[in-house]
Amino acid sequence: MLTAMRRTAVLAAGLMLAACHPGNQEAKQLRASCDGGDVAACGKLAIKLQKGEYVLRDENRAAALFDRACTGGVGDGCASLGAMLQTGTGVKRDSVRARDLLQRGCERKAMDGCARLGVLYKQGAGVPQDLVRAASLFQQACDGNQTTGCAHLGSLYAVGEGVAQDYPKAAALFQRSCADSIPLGCVGLGRLHAAGTGAAQNDSVAAALFKQGCEGRDMLGCFYLAEALESGRGIPQNYERAARNYRVSCDGRNGEACARLASLYDKGAGVDRMPERAAAMRRRACELGHAESCPKAKGAT
Repeated sequence: MLTAMRRTAVLAAGLMLAACHPGNQEAKQLRASCDGGDVAACGKLAIKLQKGEYVLRDENRAAALFDRACTGGVGDGCASLGAMLQTGTGVKRDSVRARDLLQRGCERKAMDGCARLGVLYKQGAGVPQDLVRAASLFQQACDGNQTTGCAHLGSLYAVGEGVAQDYPKAAALFQRSCADSIPLGCVGLGRLHAAGTGAAQNDSVAAALFKQGCEGRDMLGCFYLAEALESGRGIPQNYERAARNYRVSCDGRNGEACARLASLYDKGAGVDRMPERAAAMRRRACELGHAESCPKAKGAT
């Protein structure tokens, strides 16, 4: 009985402390300001609702508040709502409206909107592909300290798309974004170190960067890390870890990773030898566009 009473007292004390936490008080103040017509506060409250930060997570409500902030002229509100509409997070997916909102956000100096809009132009997703326009938008985002934009711009400089190829410039942009924990930047910089283009050739540094990118959920990072682990290039050879990382990348829709995993199943390297599983992996690789796997996949059916 006494123990139960103590538990109740501890719980009550914890709830009181949580209610008094500065973050909780800030959320209350933002709600009051938003209700009073402060659209900037609505946008900030929406971020908390989206993350579940000192408030119950509510993506639908967050979308409504981002919309309110955007209508009130807050560029970040437009960009954030555009991002939600891109992925269908908390709202019905709408790529056309998403593009328009990202454009509006970028015009209102929301750098995330510029970077995301740049990706659309780079991929030709919902807009005609325009690599020069993409580079301009990434530059705008990067200049505004949105380092995802720096990483994307680095990827264009690395291959010479939309801009003149410039490996040292790509390396500098990747370095800046990786220092800000952008996985794409770490993987890009790792590839330059692996090749010795624009950065000193160093397999150990490359492997460490691929690992950093993979831990940030970049599927190409996981693939390149798996390659390094399989070959022992810049990192101790470990077939088991290589297989795990190929599997992660394959699950992330990387056809070549599926094919590499199939090869490990064929050899029994890091995994049990399973020809049937290897054949299934090749079929998956073929479905994901890895042309070299298609004849093998057809022969295994």
